[in-house]
Amino acid sequence: MRRAQKYVHSYGRPGLALLALSALAGCAAGGGEEQITMVGFAVPAEANAAVGDAFSQTPEGEGVTYATSYGASGDQSRAVANGLPGEFVHFSIEPDVTRLEEAGMVAEDWDEGPSSGMVTDSVVVLVVREGNPKDITDWEDLIRDDVGIVTPNPGSSGAARWNILAAWGSVLQDGGTEDEAAEYMEQMIANVQAFPGSGRDATTAFLDGTGDVLLSYENEAILGRQAGEDYEYIVPDRNLLIENPAAVTEDSPQAAQDFLEFALSPEGQQIYAGYGFRPLRHVADEVEIDDVEGAEDPADPYPEVETLWTIDDDFGGWDQVVEDYFDTDGIITEIIEQSGMS
Repeated sequence: MRRAQKYVHSYGRPGLALLALSALAGCAAGGGEEQITMVGFAVPAEANAAVGDAFSQTPEGEGVTYATSYGASGDQSRAVANGLPGEFVHFSIEPDVTRLEEAGMVAEDWDEGPSSGMVTDSVVVLVVREGNPKDITDWEDLIRDDVGIVTPNPGSSGAARWNILAAWGSVLQDGGTEDEAAEYMEQMIANVQAFPGSGRDATTAFLDGTGDVLLSYENEAILGRQAGEDYEYIVPDRNLLIENPAAVTEDSPQAAQDFLEFALSPEGQQIYAGYGFRPLRHVADEVEIDDVEGAEDPADPYPEVETLWTIDDDFGGWDQVVEDYFDTDGIITEIIEQSGMS
């Protein structure tokens, strides 16, 4: 798949974690009629750039220019709420968009439509060193005494919340109770060696030698291997569907809405699939996926997950999740604080 040339950044390095808002020219000659300011979490930066390149080849995208800012999802959402310009916002978790909805910056119906406001999907994977020297194969291995974990901090990172909820849910999916899930989480957090601020920073820490296993997105694992990183990853059969929302803010140019619609189209989803994202379910049958470089099996890059939960169907939605697990008195917040890792 053709790479986006105007958004070239070093994979997994701090310079990508938070880009300055700098204008990036569209591919079409004579551009500059409209500019889309993209603000989002760090993980889909390269994929968004490729979608932007393709959009620039359409009549709606001709002459459009871009400015970008990427970082930890929660931090980016709060920055937009506090005045950072952002017309197309792409975050890790739904609450980071609803924050802007409540501030009157995003329309109340942003999550209506066939995709329910989501633009990219993925699942949680266990990234291990080449050759898998610790023989890590599933969630149970994360609480072994000889295993060190890297995962981002759920206080700032949406990726962390997906990772930790997937781990928590794996106990319930295996017939365990909430108390057993809490006990598992205490043991897992005790094995965390690094709690970086974003999913991309967690990847950087792992690549720099920290830990034995990285909790990450499937797409992030694939992107790293596309960039030449040497590691392996496991897709657990008990997993959580990662659904990343996007929206346009009020008073944004028409080009921002057109870009969003292009991103949701089969053509846009095919581009995301080339960067490791699973096609959205409502258009999956229309998306043709060639071999995906970097996948464990390029010819079958997105294996079916035996037990795949969702936030809405199995955790009661994000409002309930935040209240139960991530508020100041949430179960997981308290476990992390008691561990001293917060």
